[in-house]
Amino acid sequence: MVSEGGTLVGIARARGSIGTGARARVTAAPIDEPAVRAALAEVMDPEIPVLSVVDLGIVEAVEITPDSIRVTILPTFVGCPALELIRTAIADRLGAFGRPVAVDVSFAVPWTSDRISATGRRALHDSGFAPPSPAGTGSGPIVLGPPVECPHCGSRRTVLENVFGPTQCRSIHHCTACRQPFEQFKAI
Repeated sequence: MVSEGGTLVGIARARGSIGTGARARVTAAPIDEPAVRAALAEVMDPEIPVLSVVDLGIVEAVEITPDSIRVTILPTFVGCPALELIRTAIADRLGAFGRPVAVDVSFAVPWTSDRISATGRRALHDSGFAPPSPAGTGSGPIVLGPPVECPHCGSRRTVLENVFGPTQCRSIHHCTACRQPFEQFKAI
């Protein structure tokens, strides 16, 4: 029996995006935090590939020692099915630095949608996702308040169709102006 996460890893490997077995070439660039963070900016979220893990705001800490690189990430939701894919992609990308890489998952600091960068919010919008509303605009983790702006036509005449989208971090909306469905990254 294969888990959903195992299936996603297998699909990503088949597509050649992670864990292909081929070692990334070792870079001659110095290994410092800005270099590691720049490399992390190239690691895309497997569920929303217009967002890097940096723009998504899940990179909490980077620790570099003479012998290793350790990255701590914050999951967007408990039980995120893409978490193992993200860990593997980060380890594969940072493997180019020629040091062992550890990717830890932490719940010590809760991730919130306010951690998504301005670049990430634009990328969500430009790809047909409604970015999350600012945190604190509703009562609770899921904002059911003001209408969400349609990323296709800009109308605020939208309806929440289903709070449970294809993943825990997304909901499904419908625009009554342009009649297009769209997803919104939930505000947490």
